[in-house]
Amino acid sequence: MEKYQDSRDSGQGQSVSTTIFVASYEDVIVARQKVRELMNEMKFSLLDQTRVVTAVSELSRNIIVHAGKGEMTIIKYDESGRRGFRCIFEDKGPGIADIDLAMREGYSTTNSLGLGLSGSKKLCKNFSIQSTRGKGTRIEIAEWK
Repeated sequence: MEKYQDSRDSGQGQSVSTTIFVASYEDVIVARQKVRELMNEMKFSLLDQTRVVTAVSELSRNIIVHAGKGEMTIIKYDESGRRGFRCIFEDKGPGIADIDLAMREGYSTTNSLGLGLSGSKKLCKNFSIQSTRGKGTRIEIAEWK
């Protein structure tokens, strides 16, 4: 089975997307590498790369821990003169019962430090989360220059 898939989009603003199937910690490494490569190609600073790759690592790992498997899609865009990319993390896991509680710093369902979601939000320029109990979770982050 392919671990990732690239596609081209001729639509306005979106040029290339890559989907990485996340089901193991090796897939987390692939997700990190793909985002770092894109950010390096787009000439983001090393600090920006480190910040975003940390969030990508955490959000990909959350897919494994809480849902078992899912995917991350990277979409490179150029909208209204703003160049950047989005990472969309999706799973069909149990969902998050209380998003407000899950976003609180220090809250954890796995006896961790509880910095995953709240920390990822702080590390990214844009962060959104939707979750439906019993159907899964979708988190989107975005970065631009």
